[in-house]
Amino acid sequence: MPENKYFIQGILNSDERVITEIYTSFFPKVLGFVLSNKGQEVDAEDIFQKVLMQISARIRCRELETITSTFEAYIFTACKNLWRRELNKRKRVTNTEVKELVSEESDMAYALLEQERWELFKEKLDKLSDNCRQVLTLFLKKVSYAEIVKQLSYSSETVARQRVFKCKAKLIESVKSDKRFKKLIS
Repeated sequence: MPENKYFIQGILNSDERVITEIYTSFFPKVLGFVLSNKGQEVDAEDIFQKVLMQISARIRCRELETITSTFEAYIFTACKNLWRRELNKRKRVTNTEVKELVSEESDMAYALLEQERWELFKEKLDKLSDNCRQVLTLFLKKVSYAEIVKQLSYSSETVARQRVFKCKAKLIESVKSDKRFKKLIS
């Protein structure tokens, strides 16, 4: 997508105009997501900045795999995943626990690895049949089997369970057979 190359090249060249355009165009959606999910504006700014740094590091360290979606969808998904990870970290820390301090570099490296895992998963999910994509999308959104039966016109919940099982197996096999899988699990 030409738009993707424009933004990636702008980040690679540290083009202030392009980076400003990225903030202006894409930050409001990220801000809305973070605010509606227990965050504040400063959290959204941090998440957005970290994602831009991750993308920049990824472009400089190795070629960024072709983005199959729009740059907006790519950056929003990365921000969403990073914010969810941050929320999970906050949930695990209570007043009686000692919070382990993680260096910014290792935190960024982990987030980058997590994004690459998500991209591999999404790529393989997109290659499944329409029916498998639909059933797994509903399953991952925690839609009940009864509702899956209704939405996909299956004959019973047993059929829906079997379909989820078979589609998950296909997805897992597809992910594990990809040459990038071993690198992403270590």
